[in-house]
Amino acid sequence: MEIINQTNRTMLFEEINPEKLDLITLVGDVKGIDSLSDEKVKEINQYLLVKSFDEFLDKFSPTVYSFYNAANQKVMYTLKKPEGIQDDCISEIAIDQNNDFLKMLFTLIDTKRSQGITNVDFKFENLLDMISPKKVMDDIRQVRKEIHYMYGEYEKLDDGDPKKLDTGDKLNLMFEVASRNYNNVMAMLPLAIEDIKTRLLLGANQEEDESEKLQIGTLTIGETGELKIIEAPQNTNSELMVIEENSNYGLSTVFEEDYESITESPSSYVKDLVVRTFSPLPTVRAEFDVETEVQNYNTYLEFYKDAKDEFVKTVKPLVEKLLGVKMYFDQYATKNKGMQPSLLVTNTKLDMLVKSNNIPRLSTYLNTVNSKNDFTDTVWYGIVPSLELEASGKMKVSRARFKGNEKVAKQEGNTMESLTMLLDTVKDYKVQIFFNFMAEEETTFNGIATAGIDRLIDKCSVLVRKEFSEFAIPCLPNFTIIPKDKSGVVIDTRMQTTENGAKLSKEKEDILKLWIEGVYVGASYVAAGIVSAYQCPEYLKESFRNVKRSYPGVRFDIEAGDNSLRAVTTMAKEISGFTNNIKDAINSRSFGFVFSSENAQLQDKDIKRITVYKARSLAMEEDGFDSIYKTQVSTYIERILRFQSGDFKHENIVRFFSNNPSSQKSKWLNDKGYVNSVIHDGDDIGYIIDEKTSLCQIDLVFNGNVKNLEVMITKGTSAVKA
Repeated sequence: MEIINQTNRTMLFEEINPEKLDLITLVGDVKGIDSLSDEKVKEINQYLLVKSFDEFLDKFSPTVYSFYNAANQKVMYTLKKPEGIQDDCISEIAIDQNNDFLKMLFTLIDTKRSQGITNVDFKFENLLDMISPKKVMDDIRQVRKEIHYMYGEYEKLDDGDPKKLDTGDKLNLMFEVASRNYNNVMAMLPLAIEDIKTRLLLGANQEEDESEKLQIGTLTIGETGELKIIEAPQNTNSELMVIEENSNYGLSTVFEEDYESITESPSSYVKDLVVRTFSPLPTVRAEFDVETEVQNYNTYLEFYKDAKDEFVKTVKPLVEKLLGVKMYFDQYATKNKGMQPSLLVTNTKLDMLVKSNNIPRLSTYLNTVNSKNDFTDTVWYGIVPSLELEASGKMKVSRARFKGNEKVAKQEGNTMESLTMLLDTVKDYKVQIFFNFMAEEETTFNGIATAGIDRLIDKCSVLVRKEFSEFAIPCLPNFTIIPKDKSGVVIDTRMQTTENGAKLSKEKEDILKLWIEGVYVGASYVAAGIVSAYQCPEYLKESFRNVKRSYPGVRFDIEAGDNSLRAVTTMAKEISGFTNNIKDAINSRSFGFVFSSENAQLQDKDIKRITVYKARSLAMEEDGFDSIYKTQVSTYIERILRFQSGDFKHENIVRFFSNNPSSQKSKWLNDKGYVNSVIHDGDDIGYIIDEKTSLCQIDLVFNGNVKNLEVMITKGTSAVKA
């Protein structure tokens, strides 16, 4: 580990935010250049390298842009900043930890993980309503509670007290979060919807959701002892002025001033709404026109539902990428951080990166970080998600008798041609590429459990028996966050006017619901994540006793023994398992990096997480495909040999493989008993030097299977005895 301190730097070939810098731009023109400068590598790391999900969100600021179309009275969303529209007409929506859609998905993943329940039994609907106006309002009430508490603490303290100044800083941050939405009508809609509902249904019977005329009163005993409720005297504004010390009133004026000072086009309705939401005053409600308010409520609700529908459709592809990155980092679930996985995001589409004029830029970058004896920035893995998979031929319907799926433009994915170009380039730099087919219902555990994997094996046939095959790792199945058929979200119900006031409609057609159409995560993120995680000895130490802290996990075979039941993913089980036929098909070919959702036990404890079933590349062996660890061990040994032999000097190679107790081979052979030993029992390592061709052939033996590695030797001045 003192020579090669990391074996898990991963490159993500994906565009996250087109407004941010990307690898092509940062590398720049490379004509006549073999290597980039250290300053350039540092700059690339500054913009594109991340070591946690939070850092990823911070550096790439994933954003959705919205603007309004007056012609059709609709809100439009796009992932690219629209050109030709003035900036003040475009709203930027940050897709971060505070976004209600992303928050809902994180909660769902965590809940499913802690419950360990399969998709068929999991109550998705209990969490999906987190994006309804009611739940958005619940979040705001929590913020409100915190602001009121903090404001109360602030008011108690003397001016100039350092504690008061610290509290003021915290209050400023809270107001900043609250005020972000003043100018965002879309963000104010859930508040307006819940506000009208609260005011109109204040006297509503819980069962009927129907309100009657409301007059706040007090309970009294009359002259003759009779019990009656009389109307309470109303406070006037002038009376309220007297109780200015009241923190609620003080806060309401702060919010009022705050709204007026930072809003570009203030509206008295929205100002009252902000004040009522964040600092409700204990005054009797003013009279209002019930019919107008009901009409407003239904209009807001309809608009909110349509806009949310449009937003979810636009943001879903981006959110699936973000979830993938989160799942990559989540696999490194260890208390003691050691060799922490890191992700270098190209932030450009793969087809753009592999264009003939851009490939030299990628090659020059990889040549700089992967072909030197400094391994700090060496890239070991790559992730290519969303590979296009043609739909199976369906019979064309001449007449639609029933309502079917609307024909929507399919999400664009990466092509097999782009992946082939990439593999052909990265093979020279020994980068192992994890890829997955488009994450949709057909490629999930459920889809593969019913349809099998033959279609995926056939699709990969063009990548087999090529020079780059050992660097191509197909990952399957993809993960389901929300299944398509359980992705309905009830937004709310329309309201009707009644003789006495208003009520929520009981009609089925008045329930407003949107469909998310399923959310999925590509298997390549999780596969690269788990392999990156088990490179770290500290990670392995959590599950295994016999770990050597000075070796990375390059030779760790996750398929061996009960390794897969110890080094499990953080993903919750999805189905009850594959049928024996499907497992036989996977085993007969040993195809791909395959995840398993089987019932399993380890030391009498149920395994409730998804585990790794196979970890194979597309390199062919006599009995199927080859294990991914063999390629990495070969790369690792070659890099250690290059370093220790001073770029393959003849006499140093001989010393490296000698029986001398201090030689590298002897050290590896002496450390055989660890789960992350470089050479295991049944393994061997030998070499033959061909003096005529100056080639050194290294034979790596893994459990009887030989893998050859060839290096060009540099002749020294004198021979060294072994």
